[in-house]
Amino acid sequence: MARATRATQALDKAGIAYSVHAYDYDPGADKVGLQAAEALGEDPARVLKTLMVLLDGKPACAILPSNRELSMKRLAAALGGKSAQMMPVPQAERVSGYKVGGVSPFGQPRPVPVAIEAAALAEAQVYINGGQRGLQVRLDPRDACRVLGAVSAAIVAD
Repeated sequence: MARATRATQALDKAGIAYSVHAYDYDPGADKVGLQAAEALGEDPARVLKTLMVLLDGKPACAILPSNRELSMKRLAAALGGKSAQMMPVPQAERVSGYKVGGVSPFGQPRPVPVAIEAAALAEAQVYINGGQRGLQVRLDPRDACRVLGAVSAAIVAD
């Protein structure tokens, strides 16, 4: 497995401190983020999932704890849109440049609006996909927010 991905290269270029953590990716897992948390032996609240969405028909990204569900209404409001919906898998892979299960918010071909769950910023360190299935980067969530130009908001469903 390559430890240098477009995601890690983007973090290096931005001068962000992170560590790389590989795990056995299970392509048959119902919830990829929860499987990653279990494989890493981490609390799912600290292992964040990256979801590609359509905000008023345009690409955007949501980052939230792997054990929570995204509120499309809250996400749309956080990013100044009217509505949001999940992006179809083929489009998500084309837009992000990553395969589903390995989608990272870092190093995407074109920047898209990003919202990160505000509760994640209370953690000292979080895991976010490193741009490859079975690869996570561990970093300060405030650094992730800054490098992505992300909006911090309550985007999870109750």
